[in-house]
Amino acid sequence: MEQQDDDQTAAQLGRRERQLLEAVYRLGEGTVAQVRATLPDPPSYSAVRAMLGILESKGHLYHVQQRLNYVYRPAGNTKRAGQRALAHLVRTFFGSSGDQAAAALLALPDAKFSPAVRRKLEQRIAQAQRQAQREDR
Repeated sequence: MEQQDDDQTAAQLGRRERQLLEAVYRLGEGTVAQVRATLPDPPSYSAVRAMLGILESKGHLYHVQQRLNYVYRPAGNTKRAGQRALAHLVRTFFGSSGDQAAAALLALPDAKFSPAVRRKLEQRIAQAQRQAQREDR
């Protein structure tokens, strides 16, 4: 199957299709039973199998056969898909404000950052600022 087009995003899918696709991304790969086990109020096994097949036909997933099971995997680049999803989230909930989104992330109750992670974040912020300055020239 062809890989999904970059313009065709998970945002264009129905609620249940998004849930299934997100489950496969979270798992990295999964059988119908594994994907179904992650869903709230899961539909029947055969319904999940059919929907995974639809996502495959749309180019969002592909499968490999392991023994008797199909194992579904994301068809696209996971990092790029995450970036698109994050950009959508920032546009939708934070009015395209990266600083508001970052502040919200840092304010999460379970957001604990070690000194090493804080240094890495500071380096990335400095790098982004340098990049923005270069682009403004």
